[in-house]
Amino acid sequence: MTGTDEDADADGAMAGTGADGEAAGGGDGVDDGEGALYVLSAQLLTPAQFPSVFGDDYPEACRALGLAPHAEGYGLVLGQDELGARWTVVIDDVSLVAVAIASWDCGMEYDLSPDDRTIVASLAGWPLDLAVSAPGVPEPHDPEQGADGTGRVPLSPPRTDVWGPAQRRMGADEIALQWTAWREQYVAPEAVDSASGDDGSADGAPAESDAGSAAAGSAGGGSTDAGSAGEAGRDAAAAARPGSTGVRRVLDEARAYTQNPPPPGRIRSTFASGDARTLRVDGPGWSLVARTDDMAFVLLDEEPGQVRPIGRGPELPGLLESLDKIAVRPT
Repeated sequence: MTGTDEDADADGAMAGTGADGEAAGGGDGVDDGEGALYVLSAQLLTPAQFPSVFGDDYPEACRALGLAPHAEGYGLVLGQDELGARWTVVIDDVSLVAVAIASWDCGMEYDLSPDDRTIVASLAGWPLDLAVSAPGVPEPHDPEQGADGTGRVPLSPPRTDVWGPAQRRMGADEIALQWTAWREQYVAPEAVDSASGDDGSADGAPAESDAGSAAAGSAGGGSTDAGSAGEAGRDAAAAARPGSTGVRRVLDEARAYTQNPPPPGRIRSTFASGDARTLRVDGPGWSLVARTDDMAFVLLDEEPGQVRPIGRGPELPGLLESLDKIAVRPT
């Protein structure tokens, strides 16, 4: 593969973007046996970090790509061939991709050129939108179906005009990235109506946030800025009321995880400020994002575009601590 030095703004590994702890490649190259590929981006596919578009957990994400869920994980290299076709090359050299992403994220050059022997699969298409294209080749396009030998429809980003599991998970990912903006705009229910007796705690009384536009935008691979998060937060304060049965179900199922651990990747823990951790937890039809020293937000398949905040309350701290103990962490 060969690469481009152009920067990009996409939910992948982009050189110089600094977004998401990921970056896009510059001057990198790999030959997948079918010709040169211009490297534009890279992502990790590991139990602790994988593109949530593929599933609620690591084994599900691997199945979506036709891969065995090896504990060590994979690296995903996105690029174009000499005809401009989009390809996602899967390699088993995870460390190489991790170093490349970290380097690009810091604005440094890194030659992502894995050995041909590390290539596990070459899949047609890209799982996300990229804002760049390789120089000197035709515009990005999908190769013909079956060009990768799998007979599968080429990989493609999730639609932005519908709501479903992929959009729900990606919306939760965006809240995790924009935590400060969302948290600063949240007003606890008791601050809105102290006479209501609703403390927004984890034992079943969260407020509702009508954040459809913000969540849907982020689920489509876009970025939720402080303004849209602020509007969503103000809507949450205005709409504060006891929580739904769906949120109680999420909390019950999350508690069940502490007794019967789910598949790897359903509970992921990453660094936050101080000694806190950011948790991303997924389950059938729901996603939760939380800070261990703070509150949580929930998204549900049955509530398109809705983001429900869960106040800290008396039970949430213990639940988050228990989830963090069994979560997978980046190494």
